Amino acid sequence: MDVSTAFSQIHWLAVIVATVAAFVIGGLWYSKILFGNAWAAELKAGEPGMPSGNSVLIFGSSFLLNLLASIVMAMFLGKSATLISGLMAGLFVGIAWVGTAFGTSYLFSRKSMKLFLIDAGYYVVYYAVMGLIIGAW
Repeated sequence: MDVSTAFSQIHWLAVIVATVAAFVIGGLWYSKILFGNAWAAELKAGEPGMPSGNSVLIFGSSFLLNLLASIVMAMFLGKSATLISGLMAGLFVGIAWVGTAFGTSYLFSRKSMKLFLIDAGYYVVYYAVMGLIIGAW
């Protein structure tokens, strides 16, 4: 299937819902409710020398990147996806593509296993939910 056909078959409501879900999952995942404290400790966030950032730019850009990921996931899954095939594709993307990429980077940058599990775990859940939502439509 060519890109223009794949793009024309996107279910946009599913993409928007998947984008919002991914954004909300990220907010929860990195909050104090779940892994925020452990993540910050591993990064040594808030220590002297840690640059501050523009929250509007960071969250706005994050949302747009989630939207791009949802669009490409919808194109990847195609119109014949189901809830189960979407979930499985999302798990495979999260584990085999994102998890392995993070793993390689984290090994060479000497980041901790704990940080790897927090960050890679987020993307496994992120893509699984995204695939589930898009596939269910």
